[in-house]
Amino acid sequence: MTQVVTLSAPNAQDCVALAEIELCGELMIAAADAHEDRLSPDRIDEVLNVGAACSEPVPTIPRQCRHRG
Repeated sequence: MTQVVTLSAPNAQDCVALAEIELCGELMIAAADAHEDRLSPDRIDEVLNVGAACSEPVPTIPRQCRHRG
């Protein structure tokens, strides 16, 4: 007996997961191209287009360095 797998339309969680994977990929590419050991917070913001003009508000994640004591 052969099983058939049907694919449904992606739900919201799938779209969010795919967006996160794409952003991680962009960060990995930027890190591979970087001359320094780590990407600066400003370079990360640039890669992720943080602060770019947008028609709708986008929730942001605070930088980790602000939470370190």
